[in-house]
Amino acid sequence: MEIQTPYFGIVSCSEKDFIHFSDGLFGFNELKTYIPLAFYDDSDALICLQSIENENTSFIIMNPFLFYPEYSPDLPEEDKRLLNISDEEGSISYYVICVVHDSLEDSTVNLKCPIAVNAQTREARQIFLDNPSYTYRHLLRNFTKREE
Repeated sequence: MEIQTPYFGIVSCSEKDFIHFSDGLFGFNELKTYIPLAFYDDSDALICLQSIENENTSFIIMNPFLFYPEYSPDLPEEDKRLLNISDEEGSISYYVICVVHDSLEDSTVNLKCPIAVNAQTREARQIFLDNPSYTYRHLLRNFTKREE
């Protein structure tokens, strides 16, 4: 199938590429299906999460471990159950939503409510972490990029 996107133009994809959110994202509960479009080949560092149901809705998400290696989300048991995850190690990927401003210095990431994706089933949930160290608006400039 082909979908129209605001940033990548027309993109060819198949349903096996989709990520499904049974509850949608916070504030976008009605949109359940997305396609991840990487900004860089073979990298999940920066991704456009494009809605399949609404071509005007997309989110910039990032792999938090690339810029904040100490990040340690603890997936609540209920979310594990809803994502059908029995062994968290290796079967789950985490992403954080980034709010990009004109100045990259002022851009923020939401470490409080990451997206958890079951790597096998491509089912996903946005979760709420009960950790006071994580907030909704961490400035990107406060992180140093992890050495590759």
